[in-house]
Amino acid sequence: MATITAAMVKELRESTGAGMMDCKAALTETNGDMQAAQDWLRKKGLSKAAKKAGRVAAEGLIGALTSGTKGVVVEVNSETDFVARNEQFQGLVKMIAQVALHNKADVEVIKAAKVGDVTVEAAINDAIATIGENMSLRRASSLEVSKGVVSSYIHGAVIDGAGKMGVLVALDSAGKTDELAQLGRQLAMHVAATNPLALDSAGLDPETVKREKDVLADKYRQQGKPENVIEKIVESGLKTYYKEVCLLDQAFIHDTGKSVAQALKEAEGKVGGPVKIAGFVRYALGEGIEKQESDFAAEVAAASGKK
Repeated sequence: MATITAAMVKELRESTGAGMMDCKAALTETNGDMQAAQDWLRKKGLSKAAKKAGRVAAEGLIGALTSGTKGVVVEVNSETDFVARNEQFQGLVKMIAQVALHNKADVEVIKAAKVGDVTVEAAINDAIATIGENMSLRRASSLEVSKGVVSSYIHGAVIDGAGKMGVLVALDSAGKTDELAQLGRQLAMHVAATNPLALDSAGLDPETVKREKDVLADKYRQQGKPENVIEKIVESGLKTYYKEVCLLDQAFIHDTGKSVAQALKEAEGKVGGPVKIAGFVRYALGEGIEKQESDFAAEVAAASGKK
């Protein structure tokens, strides 16, 4: 039997919105399996969240940069939030974004690229030596279209082009560039707010869809619904799920009476031609990284020689 810790209960509570005792029961029933515990809560109707949000655990900055039909987003991590306010670190993030824009958006390629007489990796190591904190280029992505624009949005901006979250949206269109850029920024803000899993249902991981179907079916099976009824309820439930996690099906945050697909169609008049979302990327600072929580008072006491 797995040991159920307070940290595990807290994590499950934060990701589902369920009560503390329910979370403890779910973890106990599933032998500490976090994903299975989420499903257990949802089957019992106790979970308020359809999916687990990435835990923002690391510090640093997300940098985004666009130029016409291409855009890049990078994540550069540091140990503390103080470093994100450091001008040298901020300059490093902007420099890395520039390098990514003009090279392949691949961590190893970027690190090996030259900036003046030194590589990006050497510049990162110099910053580590000067500032006194460990830093790393964690990831990088790019989007590009043959015609149209790539727009960006930074949420929680610390400086121009860098902050706590960065989004790119690529629009494929032969329409007016200025109108496309404005539309692209609105869509990037939407992606920042809603965190879609895919452009449409066809882009979802089949395993994710299967898991959703199984959760829905088991929930209503436990309520004693007959199998033929369950099948219809599951199909209806999947349509609702797609509206939550598929970008084109989501309610557009700038006009919730329309879906993103409908808003795109309406925008074609202003743009002067068909518009297609060619792709999107959303980086939230530190998502998926576990952060070591420390007792600050204990550290201070230890540093001063106290027990």
